Amino acid sequence: MKKCLRYFLAIIPVTMLMTLAQPVLAAAVELSVADSIALALQNNHELKYAQSAREKAYWAMQAARSSKGFSLDFTHTDQRYNTPPAATGTSTYEYTSDFTNQLVLTLPLYSGGKLEKQIKQAAIEHTVADLEVEAAKQQLKLTVVSNYLAVLEYRNEVRVNQETVRNYEEHLQLVKNKYDLGLVAKTDVLSSQVDLAGAQDNLVKAQNNYTNAAAALNNAIGLPHAAEVTLKDEFAYEKYPRTLAECLQYAIEHRPELEQYEAQIASANYAVDIAKSDRRPTVNLTAEQGWYDSHFIGAKNSNWLVKLTTSLNLFDTGLTSANINQARHNAAMVLDKAEQQRDTILLNVREYYLSMQEAEKRIDSNKVSVNYAAESLMIQKARYEAGVGTNLDLRDAVLSLDSAQKDYIQALYDYNLNKVKLEQAMGLPVQ
Repeated sequence: MKKCLRYFLAIIPVTMLMTLAQPVLAAAVELSVADSIALALQNNHELKYAQSAREKAYWAMQAARSSKGFSLDFTHTDQRYNTPPAATGTSTYEYTSDFTNQLVLTLPLYSGGKLEKQIKQAAIEHTVADLEVEAAKQQLKLTVVSNYLAVLEYRNEVRVNQETVRNYEEHLQLVKNKYDLGLVAKTDVLSSQVDLAGAQDNLVKAQNNYTNAAAALNNAIGLPHAAEVTLKDEFAYEKYPRTLAECLQYAIEHRPELEQYEAQIASANYAVDIAKSDRRPTVNLTAEQGWYDSHFIGAKNSNWLVKLTTSLNLFDTGLTSANINQARHNAAMVLDKAEQQRDTILLNVREYYLSMQEAEKRIDSNKVSVNYAAESLMIQKARYEAGVGTNLDLRDAVLSLDSAQKDYIQALYDYNLNKVKLEQAMGLPVQ
């Protein structure tokens, strides 16, 4: 009995360990486009980096503002030293202790405009960092929605391929039945088998593409790559309400990167003024209050001092001139980069808008093609079963429906993808 009890107690931990080691099947996560964007906004590391950079810029601005105010420093010094005998007229060293306390207040009265410009420059850099967060959100939305659309595209492509495989399987069975009755040649069976194998190969590829697209979406929104996701939304088509001219104007007024460059141009101009300030005098006010004593804590012998200090750089071997020229060229570089960025953004808006329109036209035509191809397949099936149609006609009909359905899916994908690209290029805010 004791032996059985020991065996039972020994096997319990092993059983528990084996139970805990069993994989837990997590339920599929249902996601809409809005859900995906919300998850990405919570989990994306690049966005968190931009938000931290904004906070850093805020405190840099606070530091710049603080440099304009006064500073108050307290210094306490303890020292003990000896005096040689020759100096004291005695034959022994004398030891002395000094305790000193000092308060120093410093206030910059005039900096040649440097401090004021540095404060404005820091405020601009904070604005740039804030706009960078908005730009990161818009780029993140583009990435997430693009990945979401890719999953939709491959999911629909898998369905089309599954339907094509079924059509070829049904047709192959029909051909085999006719072959068994001696109504068709062996070549009809072989060609139908080749078509089925090709359709099955396309299905495998589409399933793999779907799996990879789902992993990319999970990566963008911060889920484990292997997490199973179920998409709530389908491809949607609504005619875009804005004209191309309206989209271009909206981009000029709202694209964060353009606002960033405008702020960076102003910051670069302030840098020129900051460099020039080294040619101007600086004026500082200093007030000191001190106490010194031979006994701790040193609170006797009070003394004070107030002074006004003016400094002027008379010669620095061309350093100030070099800094000014460097700042001027930097301002010119920022301006050129801003113009280039503006042209690129407007070109992107035009490109995505026209591509969206082109996909919109294909949606209508491909939808009609799908209906015609489906009807043609039904007719060819009936003709083949009745013995008046050929195997090649029926195979072509299956292939035509497969191609029409995929063209329709591609048109919907292209329309939605170019739409989200257009909105990002315009600078639409992320809701």
